Amino acid sequence: MAKQQEKFKTMIGGQALIEGIMMRGPEKDAVVVRTKEGLQVDVKPRKVYKKGSICRWPLIRGVVTFFDSQVSGVKALMQSADLSPDEQEEPSKLDQWLEKKLGSKAFQNLLVSVAVFMGLAMSVGLFFLLPSLAGDVMEIWVDNPLLRTLLEGVVRILIFVVYIVLMSRMKDMRRVFSYHGAEHKTIRCYEAGLPLTVENIQKQTRLHPRCGTSFLLIVMILSILLFSVATALLEKIPVFTQLEGIYDNLLMMGVKLLLLPLLVAISYEFNRLVGRYDNWLTRILTAPGMWFQKITTAEPDDSMIEVAITAVEAVLPEQEGADRW
Repeated sequence: MAKQQEKFKTMIGGQALIEGIMMRGPEKDAVVVRTKEGLQVDVKPRKVYKKGSICRWPLIRGVVTFFDSQVSGVKALMQSADLSPDEQEEPSKLDQWLEKKLGSKAFQNLLVSVAVFMGLAMSVGLFFLLPSLAGDVMEIWVDNPLLRTLLEGVVRILIFVVYIVLMSRMKDMRRVFSYHGAEHKTIRCYEAGLPLTVENIQKQTRLHPRCGTSFLLIVMILSILLFSVATALLEKIPVFTQLEGIYDNLLMMGVKLLLLPLLVAISYEFNRLVGRYDNWLTRILTAPGMWFQKITTAEPDDSMIEVAITAVEAVLPEQEGADRW
């Protein structure tokens, strides 16, 4: 599906939820969920770091943004689950006891912290530690550490692709992916300078180069390069070369874990750079992520577009152009 030509690029972006969308603007965050009573809209001011703040420095801003988006995303997902007509249920006795002991706000913060920790732990375990273990097994057949690291990276990408494909086959996730498509199409329409109507938005493509899915794929691809460089450097250190067996493998796994923040930071800067321009080179660099979005997005219906319109309009800055990328 063809898209209208962009007139500008916006920093506004979002996340698909359960029967809804979270949209993040330069000054506000909005969670919009479709319930039995209609659209529920929750708009909150977001923390904005001043110019010159260390949190806005290159590389550091990528890690800060990643963890901030993780916390905000989990909060919005839990909020949409509470509001969703299909997810309403009585809290468990444990939940009631914890809320009584800790208080409502502290209980919610605890839930968010646990959810973020579990999500990150699962991601690190599934997409980094598991491929590292596969690389250790390859040591039986492959003697070259650099080649093992490259093969490990291929395994990491395969696990990621299989995981997303399996998720896309779940009925409930298909609706989430459709809301993801609605988010992208609405942003495309806004960046084209067109009125935010259902008709205009449905004409847009559901693929967007500055998508979080593309960011994750970039992380997977760049991990091959970064971990290969780390392996090559470690092989030149006498202490490392003298280690054998499990100690060698544990050290290499530890180094990779320590490099994860740097990997996230570099991936963020890469995604930010290629998302800022539209030319033959950036189209080549963003092509893998755009192809992958054909799995993680689906065409939305008109009601999903209405949710996305409400979410975007809720976070538009008062000063025109303040949201430019």
